[in-house]
Amino acid sequence: MNAREVALRALARIEDEGAYANLALRGELERSSLDERDRRFVTELVYGATRMRRACDHLVDGFLLRPVTADVRRVLRLGAYQLQFADVPAHAGVSETVSLAPPKVRGLVNAVLRRVAEQTATWPDCATELSYPDWIVEIADRDLGRDSADSALRQMNERAEVTVRADGYRQDVGSQWIAELVDAEPGHRVVDLCAAPGGKATAMAASGAFVVATDIRPSRLRLVVENGLTTVVVADGRRPALAPRSFDRVLVDAPCSGLGALRRRPDARWRIHAEDVDVLAALQRELVDAAVDLLRPGGVLVYSVCTFTADETLGIDDHLATLHPELAALAPPGAPWRPWGRGALVLPHDAGTDGMSVLRLQSPKNARS
Repeated sequence: MNAREVALRALARIEDEGAYANLALRGELERSSLDERDRRFVTELVYGATRMRRACDHLVDGFLLRPVTADVRRVLRLGAYQLQFADVPAHAGVSETVSLAPPKVRGLVNAVLRRVAEQTATWPDCATELSYPDWIVEIADRDLGRDSADSALRQMNERAEVTVRADGYRQDVGSQWIAELVDAEPGHRVVDLCAAPGGKATAMAASGAFVVATDIRPSRLRLVVENGLTTVVVADGRRPALAPRSFDRVLVDAPCSGLGALRRRPDARWRIHAEDVDVLAALQRELVDAAVDLLRPGGVLVYSVCTFTADETLGIDDHLATLHPELAALAPPGAPWRPWGRGALVLPHDAGTDGMSVLRLQSPKNARS
């Protein structure tokens, strides 16, 4: 199979079977015999056509007189992505893509893609142009303001850079900053309550601290072990079964909507739904409540999420201020972080990282042990 055929197979797994984009892509590449150049092209096509699905549909819909099957729609999306977003020459984008269509509809696909190649794209709204569900654009506008929302959403349509730590672990710079902000030192007892796959836990352990990594899913916790941390506990972070008041640092890198990390997860924008934010915020409140009980006097709680929604950031800050007023806020980090409640927020366009929010709170040093 050539590169476009491999890409089309991966897209079918994502769209028809619900496979995660990274796993579908990896599986199809492993089954192929493509060289490195073609593998990069497949990656661009799969991630790009998945990310820009709504925009690609808009480009072709104006030239369709009737609905088409999922298979034909997929070929049209793949072609539209090449023509509009991937700088593929029109003759190659059309002819090579048409050859992937079932023979009886190749005439239709050829006609539609030629029209796409000839037109200057116009967009009915920002959500269509940037290829996001309406609710993501609306919540970004509401919580960040129009200018910051637009910049963040556009940045997350760009290809994510691969960042490698000194120890060889691949991890976004924003996530590395979170691990640093925990400020784990030799002799500290640290627990990472939602640790998998282990990037932050292993970074903290490298400081010389004793790190316990917990996660509710054994399969995910195995990734932590594979990444080099041996002290792991299968536990629900809301009820971690750890000794109260026994840790100098508690990191809650909580499950979240992930709206700050969509550049790395091209299919995530289509998986998450508006109502999920409320469910996740409720879980986050339970996690931080459990984390407070684990703090030694003078211990520090670090709450982080790779999203920007007010419910999952400022809302959790408000919750902690109300239920745990004894916790004192530590100074937020400076630029490129921006003040956000008592904590800080970095958006994708601020420093070319994932969007992250962080809040650091310290328990009273004279609290009873």
